[in-house]
Amino acid sequence: MSGIVQDPPAAPAAGVPPETRGAAGIDPGRFSGLGRHVAAPLLLGAAALILWQGAVWVLEIEPFIVPGPLAIAESFADNAANVMGAAVVTGVNAAVGLVLGAVLGVAAAVAAAAVPALDRLAAPVVVALSVIPIVALAPVLYTMFGADQQATRQVVAGIAVFIPVYVNSLRGFRQVKPVHRDLMRSYAAGKWQITRSVTLPSAVPYMFTGLRIASSLAVVSALIAEYFGGPVGGLGKSVTSAASSSNYTLAWAYVLGAVLLGLLFYAVTAALEKYFSRHTGGS
Repeated sequence: MSGIVQDPPAAPAAGVPPETRGAAGIDPGRFSGLGRHVAAPLLLGAAALILWQGAVWVLEIEPFIVPGPLAIAESFADNAANVMGAAVVTGVNAAVGLVLGAVLGVAAAVAAAAVPALDRLAAPVVVALSVIPIVALAPVLYTMFGADQQATRQVVAGIAVFIPVYVNSLRGFRQVKPVHRDLMRSYAAGKWQITRSVTLPSAVPYMFTGLRIASSLAVVSALIAEYFGGPVGGLGKSVTSAASSSNYTLAWAYVLGAVLLGLLFYAVTAALEKYFSRHTGGS
């Protein structure tokens, strides 16, 4: 286990002669593989945008139906300050919900894994939370917390995050082999020591799988909560305002801001997953 015994230095990649490596011992093949992974989605996205713009030109689609990517990009650039300001509001709400939901989800999964009876009691509650529609929940929470508070949006995001984090974390905790726990008990390790040294490191990949799913859900949930009321500010409210004033290109510019915000959340959680997996012996 890494953290108890230091891992040995990584062996050279098979089939790659040492003389073909860079000054730092870096395999050039890794960069070509990374290039393929990055280039493929970029090329697909570029092709989709070209087809979209071409369809708008050829079919003479009106902006109130769907504007072209060039018009959206121009509106995004002209209103960059407003889009960024709204993205900050939504991003803060989504981030607060993401942190709260993730912490509660992992804590609940730890408790459910340690006490099977608690898992059976919590299962109906988790199922009920997973099927609550945000469009019905947001107005109720605005009544509870007040229409001028951001707490509703954060709670909605937290509930959406809690479900995938809890389910995936609980599955990860159950993947630990009994022989590993028995080995720790033979060394007189307590329950917390076993959880910290064996259970948590084994569950890290599952926890971050749930977190990657939850990162996008946090942004989407915060957007929907903004759309159905609350204080002025945020991308959801901005989309509503722009569409109600028939400025559809600006509304799509705010949608583009929401897409970029969701990608940012996903990229951050993916980077955290890679970092913690490397430092806990995960893949």
